[in-house]
Amino acid sequence: MSQRTEQAAGLIRDAVQAVIAKGLHDPRVRGLITATRVTLSDDLRQATVFVSVLPDDKRELTMHGLRAASKHIRHEISGKLALRSIPELSFKPDIAAARQAQVLDALADVARERETTDESPGTTWGTPEEREP
Repeated sequence: MSQRTEQAAGLIRDAVQAVIAKGLHDPRVRGLITATRVTLSDDLRQATVFVSVLPDDKRELTMHGLRAASKHIRHEISGKLALRSIPELSFKPDIAAARQAQVLDALADVARERETTDESPGTTWGTPEEREP
């Protein structure tokens, strides 16, 4: 991506996030919604907005609501951006955030397991010679 495209993508992401944060009147759009990144076509006519939705059980319904509101969101951001033309918006779920949450949960589980094994009586962590009876 060129520098101009990256700059426009950042502006679009910020503007879309502001519209979502202000709130949409669609009851399907629920939960903590974050526009994580935007990819633009080379001609700046198509923008794909990747969105993270928490909790996960609201993701599908929220994505339907955002797709239905894409023209409204495009109209709202047109007044905030100094672009010649505002690209068509499409929304996709960003599953990278969900993967990060899974990794963090797994790390927390490992930390809890280590705490329980460290606290159990009779556990020694010496050299093999020290551990032998």
